[in-house]
Amino acid sequence: MDFLTELLIAFFLVVSGIFGLVGSFGMIKLRETMQRLHAPTKATTLGVGGVLIASMLYFLLIERSFSFHELLITLFLFLTAPIVAHFIAKTYLQVHIRPSDLPPTGGEHGWSLYDDPPGDRREE
Repeated sequence: MDFLTELLIAFFLVVSGIFGLVGSFGMIKLRETMQRLHAPTKATTLGVGGVLIASMLYFLLIERSFSFHELLITLFLFLTAPIVAHFIAKTYLQVHIRPSDLPPTGGEHGWSLYDDPPGDRREE
């Protein structure tokens, strides 16, 4: 039982190390902001999440105590990383992309990032 437990914990640590390495490499090699956004929000988040899961398993299976802190940190990390990425992407679009460069939405409303031109507003 101890060998399988240690193997499971080691697996999570190795996989999370690979994700962390790939995410760090992506931050160095990718040039544009929208490309660089993928490295920390996906690969590095999974790397840190894997270490936290390995820590939870260690305390649960070897120390025989439940570590609630790692669970809260993991949930916070997986909930906030996509939100931060969304805010960074919206800010980048607001600063670097003109509304005329975007394709039409095909609906009655335009892109939520930009205000509708005064002539396009509908009276309700």
